[in-house]
Amino acid sequence: MRIKKEDHIALFIDCDNISYRSIEGIINELSKYGVVNIRQAYGNWTKENLKNWEEKLLEFAIKPIQQFDYSKNKNATDILMTIDAIDLLHTKEIDAFAFATSDSDFTPVVIRVQSEGIKVYGFGEKKTPKPFMAACSQFIFTEKLMSNYVENESETADKKQTPIRKSGKEMRQDTWLVNLLRTAVEQTMDEDGWANLAGIGQYINNSSSFSPINFGYKKLSHLIDEIDLFDVYVDKDSKIMSIRNKRNKN
Repeated sequence: MRIKKEDHIALFIDCDNISYRSIEGIINELSKYGVVNIRQAYGNWTKENLKNWEEKLLEFAIKPIQQFDYSKNKNATDILMTIDAIDLLHTKEIDAFAFATSDSDFTPVVIRVQSEGIKVYGFGEKKTPKPFMAACSQFIFTEKLMSNYVENESETADKKQTPIRKSGKEMRQDTWLVNLLRTAVEQTMDEDGWANLAGIGQYINNSSSFSPINFGYKKLSHLIDEIDLFDVYVDKDSKIMSIRNKRNKN
């Protein structure tokens, strides 16, 4: 039996703009797609606000990269992280890159990596600027990956938990999501209006940075069931799921 080659993924973490609480979820998510054999975290480790990262770096075998602040208003960490990513692009056989940051300054390097035909996974907080999110092959909000994280009592008292999963009604009110799903079905459907789920997923991956995780769903099929905009048919023998826009019924 031929063993499928696992993708090699390089993960770059901007510790100034990402919470240490999200790293477990990021690693778990990337492990679905391949082996995260390069893990590098960037920051000025002399700073007090990064001290919570130490335990996570050891736990997940992440290499810390030290970068001192040469100037108050300049982020040398961003520059070093970008240089290392481009160097790696030309010196190692990497199947995918992952950038954990909420900083839009990394948008050009993501676009550069994508131009080589290499997929880029992005992770960041909901405040992440849209240009960076749009540049990634897939972008996931770190808040969703921290949904099971147990916060200490002092933080829990001050923070309101965000809903883990969007309801069908909430998703139907999201114009961007509805248009994305309907367009994907229309672009991949057969003459009878039915589209294969795999084809829909491929079209979405090629045209956007969408991830069902941002809406609280592990799989696209679960989201489609819940949003209730489509007829769904599953072949009993092949288990292949087909979808049709309810508006297209005769």
